[in-house]
Amino acid sequence: MLFGQVLINGLCTLRIRFLPLVGMTCLSVVFKGGGSGGFATTSSSLSKNGDCHFERSEKSHAHICNLTEVFLTVFLFLITLPVSAEVKLPKLIGDGMVLQRDIPLKIWGWASPNEALVVNFNQSDYRTSADKAGNWEIILPPQPAGGPFSMTIKASNSILINDILIGDVWICSGQSNMELPMSRVAPVYKPEIASADYPEIRYFEVPKVYNFKEPQKDLLYGKWTAATPQTVLGFSATAYFFAKELYDRYQIPIGLINSALGGSPAESWISEDSLKRYPDYYREAQFFKNDHVIDSIQSGDKNRMDTWYKTVYQKDKGNKPPKPWYAEKQNTSDWLTMNVPGYWPMENNKPVNGVMWFRRNFNVPVSLAGKPATLILGCIVDADSVYINGTFVGTTGYQYPPRRYAVPAGLLKAQNNSVTVRVISNAGRGGFVLDKFYGLEFENNQKTDLSGEWRYKLGAQMEMLVGETFIRWKPAGLYNAMIAPLLNYPIKGVIWYQGEANTSKALEYRELFPTLIRDWRSKWNQGDFPFLFAQLPNFMKAQEQPSESNWALLRESQLKTLSVPNTGMAVGIDIGEWNDIHPLNKQDVGKRLALAAEKRAYGEDHIVYSGPVYKSMKIDGNKIILSFDHIGSGLKVKGEKVKGEKVKGERLKEFAIAGADGKFGWANAVIENDHVIVWSEKVKNPVAVRYAWADNPKGANLYNKEGLPASPFRTDPPAP
Repeated sequence: MLFGQVLINGLCTLRIRFLPLVGMTCLSVVFKGGGSGGFATTSSSLSKNGDCHFERSEKSHAHICNLTEVFLTVFLFLITLPVSAEVKLPKLIGDGMVLQRDIPLKIWGWASPNEALVVNFNQSDYRTSADKAGNWEIILPPQPAGGPFSMTIKASNSILINDILIGDVWICSGQSNMELPMSRVAPVYKPEIASADYPEIRYFEVPKVYNFKEPQKDLLYGKWTAATPQTVLGFSATAYFFAKELYDRYQIPIGLINSALGGSPAESWISEDSLKRYPDYYREAQFFKNDHVIDSIQSGDKNRMDTWYKTVYQKDKGNKPPKPWYAEKQNTSDWLTMNVPGYWPMENNKPVNGVMWFRRNFNVPVSLAGKPATLILGCIVDADSVYINGTFVGTTGYQYPPRRYAVPAGLLKAQNNSVTVRVISNAGRGGFVLDKFYGLEFENNQKTDLSGEWRYKLGAQMEMLVGETFIRWKPAGLYNAMIAPLLNYPIKGVIWYQGEANTSKALEYRELFPTLIRDWRSKWNQGDFPFLFAQLPNFMKAQEQPSESNWALLRESQLKTLSVPNTGMAVGIDIGEWNDIHPLNKQDVGKRLALAAEKRAYGEDHIVYSGPVYKSMKIDGNKIILSFDHIGSGLKVKGEKVKGEKVKGERLKEFAIAGADGKFGWANAVIENDHVIVWSEKVKNPVAVRYAWADNPKGANLYNKEGLPASPFRTDPPAP
């Protein structure tokens, strides 16, 4: 049977099959080619005694980079496969793990058929035997929070597990905003990282793989890591801030299992059984069970993309000898000019794709000449390579990561420095994302601004590149490989940050997301454990007039999911960034999720854990009166009162009102007696109100006095 497949460092795809009747594990490794764009395939078999033999066949003259690292990864994977008679444990059960307190604990693994085992934990022995297939499990009685403990599993071999803590275990899942590590937000959280000495906050990163064949029993690899200023850089930022809030409040160990993948839609995290109610997704899941289909798609994608990038490199005039355009001294008199940040001009109303070179000369204060610095270039669409004074300082391969490049000591001069940026745009309009900082930052927080007029020149023009097929996001694949192996591990609950990938089908999400929650609860078999989620933040350009919005629809679907028992939502409508789908403020997301946990998971009934949520409306003449749940100690307007305001009460923003024609326009809105009164002189007979109904409702300012924002909402019924 197929055990799994994984992409190793972008170099190859490793496919593993275990043949239980003969006790042999077979592999095929398909390597990415070099300049020829071809593949090299390596096959192997591993017998019961562990002997491994590789045979390589060439499909073309492929250049294989870093081959030692690839085979080391293969070897490390092979030695973890359950092909011998010794007792084996799943990757989750190991040194430093956190086990869930106060409920029965399952310890499980694999051994020889019918082999007897003894598990010793906390001075007690627990005995069992493996079944005919070699599977075994032991249920330990509920344990109070504490530790560290050790555990010994004895059979034909003995395994010692050290540094075990008993506390609360949380699954942290979703897409990139849950995946985003502390290292990405480090510039705004330097004190928090420096003080991240929490030995009882532990973190386990689930390998980012997929499998369409069947739910997997184990993970490919993984280990538990305690939070320190060094290790926390690899933790999910949202998850860490969530855990820190809980630990500071309850002083019990917190285990975080991060199973998240950037760009993933909800359907990729749902089991095949539950996808049957969505025929299109179910058929797609069946389609990708065929290895030949996957191979064909990946091969076609790779050949197309390799050809595009090879061609763009060959055509790029800026890389031609004898003097490339990044050279320290370069005549740019024939280059065009544009302001950075910004996007380069289109041609015949179409984006210009290919390579565009940008260059700017600058000076630094004499006191900073020769000093090390960080070159910050906001975000760039899509890929870039950067040079200062002809010296390469960094590169980024895709749009989203912030550009922060180390400039070594001795490189900067007081006068006549140059920075050159080679930008590759493969689709859409290329350039420098607006409202970001572009410049140098020195150790003493001094900055040199590099925004303004730059020179630019086209290095190579190309047709738009048709992107890759993201097979890893297809239905059920992530559930099988990244959730199914966790199901035996008892948990406290789930935190979830996802939805961006489903905004194109926002109405479907109001059924799909509850399906996911019910699916996971059913498979974990722990009842209605707390499922807490982050509502999508504000994103994209603010609109001058009320408009329709898929992001608003998705937020509404998330809001309606609160009807599912034991759920909680962290509103983030005030902490997004219009120009970045990955906002840096993960601390408030973590704190708000922790507030929801205090209510749903820890029984803190007295706390205010949510901002205002729309409850009901009443029409009173030309006004609509709105009532809310979760008002806490009262409603308030965030920010100062507008001077000279003549209307009674505080001035609210982002409220729109409509009459029977359904046309929404901006409205007046004030707080009176913990209700919101909405009206417009232009609408005599109002029927509906919307609040913060936009991709980016920039001025949304309705809060409760506890400082939590109201969720966006509409009173008009959704379209069928």
